[in-house]
Amino acid sequence: MIGLHHYYSQIKWTGNNGNGTSNYKSYERDYSICINNKAIILGSSDQAFRGDNTKHNPEELLLASLSSCHMLWYLHLCSEAGIVVVSYTDNAKSEMKVETNGSGRFLAVFLIPEVTVTESSMVENAEKLHKKANEMCFIANSVNFHIYHQPIIKVKNG
Repeated sequence: MIGLHHYYSQIKWTGNNGNGTSNYKSYERDYSICINNKAIILGSSDQAFRGDNTKHNPEELLLASLSSCHMLWYLHLCSEAGIVVVSYTDNAKSEMKVETNGSGRFLAVFLIPEVTVTESSMVENAEKLHKKANEMCFIANSVNFHIYHQPIIKVKNG
């Protein structure tokens, strides 16, 4: 587990309408993400950038990667700490700024996980473990913008 790991994906552009990129409006922004024997993810650019809003865009996928990585670390840390999580939903959001030259960058991500635990005695530690999960998350450690955590901790039948 410790050491160097490699990941592979294939991105295939599927938006050639017959004229390639002969001009800015002549092609679709559609693509597929293929990863070794897994379901194909259909993607496009954001609708604001001439994309198909029925498909996943790179910005959404980055946000989902951060959110899911955080969740997996959080659940791991809770299990080690004796905190029984029975439900976890994150309604994550992000802010991205686009510059006048067309480039852009994420300014911040807000993870807003709603977590349900089995005992009220677990709430305080359950809240604190979000900080540790952020410190452990591979994706969070790889980005250059701030990730804010706004957890909501509930008690089952509480």
